[in-house]
Amino acid sequence: MTTPVRIPFPVVDEVSRHCLQEEEPETVHIEVHLPGPVDQTRLRKAFTEALHRHPRILMREAKGPWYRRRYEWELTPEPDVEVVAFPPAGPRALQDARTRALAEAPPLSLSPPIRLEVVGSVLFLTINHTALDGPACLRVLATAAELYGGRDNAPAAPPVRPAEPRQEPPDTPANWSPPARVAPGTPDPSPGNGMLVTELPLPHRPKGSPYTVNDQLMVTTALTIAHWNREHGARPRPLRITMPVDDRPRDTTMPIGNGTRLVEVPFSPAELDHPDMSGLLRRTAERTRALKSLPRPQLGHGAALLTAPWAPVAARAALTRALRRAAAPWTSTTLLSNIGRIPYPLDFGEETGRAHAVWFSAPARMPRGLTVTTASTAGRLHLALRWSRALLSHGDGAHLRDLFEHYLHTTEVTP
Repeated sequence: MTTPVRIPFPVVDEVSRHCLQEEEPETVHIEVHLPGPVDQTRLRKAFTEALHRHPRILMREAKGPWYRRRYEWELTPEPDVEVVAFPPAGPRALQDARTRALAEAPPLSLSPPIRLEVVGSVLFLTINHTALDGPACLRVLATAAELYGGRDNAPAAPPVRPAEPRQEPPDTPANWSPPARVAPGTPDPSPGNGMLVTELPLPHRPKGSPYTVNDQLMVTTALTIAHWNREHGARPRPLRITMPVDDRPRDTTMPIGNGTRLVEVPFSPAELDHPDMSGLLRRTAERTRALKSLPRPQLGHGAALLTAPWAPVAARAALTRALRRAAAPWTSTTLLSNIGRIPYPLDFGEETGRAHAVWFSAPARMPRGLTVTTASTAGRLHLALRWSRALLSHGDGAHLRDLFEHYLHTTEVTP
């Protein structure tokens, strides 16, 4: 009998593992809408084969003594559980699947730490974010689509942009004080996350603009939260918005795991109060380009020190949780995760068809309490707002969606 391959937890995985909470599970949800019905047997076979094509996803947390210095992933030759499920149809089936995606994380103890639920022609992929991120699992789903439908699901070529030299962020607000928090709305008494998904037109951008759609989304998010905070009487403070950056290839060589690095884009209160939109978009583009060009560990330099095996994981876990609590006031205001144009056709063949809408949502634990996730498919923007119920209610989420739609339109400036 061969000994299973073991891989030490990378920094992102270990920090997440130290800070797990049952009340607000660390899940990523992907929701794919297809035009036609799905054949259960074919999909189960295709998805299982896709897992074997990307064997790094077939992993579980290895058992170990309390004094171990590292958590380790144990790779498995086969799934420990049936990953694909077909819940019964019903009037609330879609909403119930969304609720499960936020409330029930696939366990780390069983390989793989994901599940795929099929509700009619909608695929719900739920991911334990301690192990994997959305773009990696989307890559696996694209492989499954190709195996299911026999159509080429190779990624489209990314947009060609000139290489950015390393540069310091210009005209950047200082980070010496704690950033603004999202002002509390009407919290729900039940714990966990709530979510709202909506479809919007992609914002217009004049040809040759010095900014990208991602910069428009960044400005929209900042203006939305500044407006919300003014409505709720919060004192103006600088905003900092976390932005994941993913440099991995999108083809079958894509490393599977948590592969994004996090940067923080700052905004001063003055530039969000009656802004000159052209100037704000230009400055935001300069900041995001500079931040993307700077080499930086995924979670910064401090996390690498915390996860070095200088003490048993139990001791380092307690220290990590204490430091996270102490650093809570300095946590960024919110997270904007823009997946961008979905790089794969997600074409499941003649009967099932090609995806016409794909939503993602990222965890929204306090102290941030709100995440904004966007992707575009078939020329439309798919927005997911996800919040901690300790901060906001569904009505608050609907108001934030309306504000987001309004400010997205205001970024459509003409030269």
